[in-house]
Amino acid sequence: MIDISEIDHTFLDRPEILMMLFHPREEYGEPIHMANDFDLLISVEDGVEIGARFFISGKQAPNILFFHGNGEIVSDYNDMGALYNEFNINFLPVDYRGYGRSTGSPTITAMMRDSHMIFQFVSDWLKRGDHTGPLIIMGRSLGSAPALELISHYQEQIEGLIVESGFATLGRLYDTFGLEATEDQQNSLSNVFKIRSFHKTTLIIHGENDTIVPFSNGQGLYEASGAKGKRLLRIPGAGHNDLLVIGMIPYMEAVTELVDQVMRGF
Repeated sequence: MIDISEIDHTFLDRPEILMMLFHPREEYGEPIHMANDFDLLISVEDGVEIGARFFISGKQAPNILFFHGNGEIVSDYNDMGALYNEFNINFLPVDYRGYGRSTGSPTITAMMRDSHMIFQFVSDWLKRGDHTGPLIIMGRSLGSAPALELISHYQEQIEGLIVESGFATLGRLYDTFGLEATEDQQNSLSNVFKIRSFHKTTLIIHGENDTIVPFSNGQGLYEASGAKGKRLLRIPGAGHNDLLVIGMIPYMEAVTELVDQVMRGF
């Protein structure tokens, strides 16, 4: 595991930027559980825990570790977790600080550091539970940042990557706030830079009419991907937040196809 203390994005951890990037909300009341799911708290720092909800289909099933978008929490994915289980896929969504049942407050530095702690916890948890299926990393929108952070460091332990509505670079953010960053600082949060080094099965999903993270970002990630087996799924008519409403069938067909490819080569 890398030294997470070296991960430092404090030049971006400014109140005006954090207010734009993070929209945390709590999960109120008693959790509503499906048939095969349960909640976990992952310790990432003294006094700070990250909420997770694991939807388990079987010990030999493939595992998708999922980082969601900036206005979502893991309980929003109850229906998707149940659907993944129907396809014999273990679905493991996790929150960020301040989201759901997590403690702490979100920052870019914390999100990126926490992703490593979460990855180590999930890897150890799967091993202790005799879960033998491959591990696939998936990130949606903001969640593409921790997802790409992980594949850039743990390629030997990760068998596949799925990016949904992910950004390519933070160029628009730098321009909006008039920020200057060194090349190393830019690369440390550049998805398009990190995806070049990942050579395993990769799926990029993006809505054709996305106005929040334009489709050109998905195209850029696909073109930069170093994977031999890669696919770009363009969902016609879909924006940033209605991919599943408009394109559920091709979305799930593409995800299950990637999982099948991973399982065949695992």
